[in-house]
Amino acid sequence: MTTLTQSRATRASSAPRGTTGLAGSLRRVGSLVRAETTLLLRNRTALFNGVALAPAMVAFLHFSGALEAVVGDGAGASVVGAFALTSLICFALMFVVYYNLASAYVARREELVLKRLRTGQCSDAEILIGAATPAVVTMLGQLVLGGAAIALWIGLDAPANVVLLLVAVLGGTFVFAALAAASTAFTRTLESVQLSTLPIMALALLLSGTTLPLALLPERLQTLAAFTPLHPVGELLTIGLTGLGPDGVAVGFGETFALAAQPLAILLAWCVIGAWLAARYMRWEPRR
Repeated sequence: MTTLTQSRATRASSAPRGTTGLAGSLRRVGSLVRAETTLLLRNRTALFNGVALAPAMVAFLHFSGALEAVVGDGAGASVVGAFALTSLICFALMFVVYYNLASAYVARREELVLKRLRTGQCSDAEILIGAATPAVVTMLGQLVLGGAAIALWIGLDAPANVVLLLVAVLGGTFVFAALAAASTAFTRTLESVQLSTLPIMALALLLSGTTLPLALLPERLQTLAAFTPLHPVGELLTIGLTGLGPDGVAVGFGETFALAAQPLAILLAWCVIGAWLAARYMRWEPRR
């Protein structure tokens, strides 16, 4: 038994009543969330990005005509609005969840915060959840503000399948939070986060269908793109928002689940892969 395991076992056996079980876990996670939220509120740049970046991005894309150029001039306002919201969610997952969390994990590791937390009563999952929660809340705030801006300036119909929207957002959040933890394995310093996360961010966005029409790519590359982590999120969002099939014809509520079968399976597979990568490669201590 390692020293860390012995320390945890000793602390667990001497832990006061009320610190174990679900209630104790929620209290520990709550304490970590409050600490991370305090740090976030002190970072004015991150706070501004979380509050103002989403509606500003929507306004720029709309008034510059970029959205209509990508979707097509013949698309209706609701289709353009659905594409705008899908793009906004995909960008939020990459920048607010993946990039910000990778930065947070590396910063806490280099400050030895993660090492100290692991010698206490917090489990690994509680530490990761506590650090991730403020970023997830920031992303949800962006989506609310961005969605309101899209509905006001572009137009957005009621979603065809809310369940698929929730699965896409929650599943995508889990996948990229897990990949952020795994990315600490090849990120030595906080300054190198921009470089270490760039390949995943670039490939995921490029092959997601939100930044480049996949029809322009070779057929084999289109097939490969379907199995990248962000692509199924975009597909589920598109189906859930518009209820349109591949031929552009609207389908019923039940048929949307049939359309979503493949991206659901791929997203579930990425959830499993991401969890394994995070558990296997997350680095909790600085490299010496």
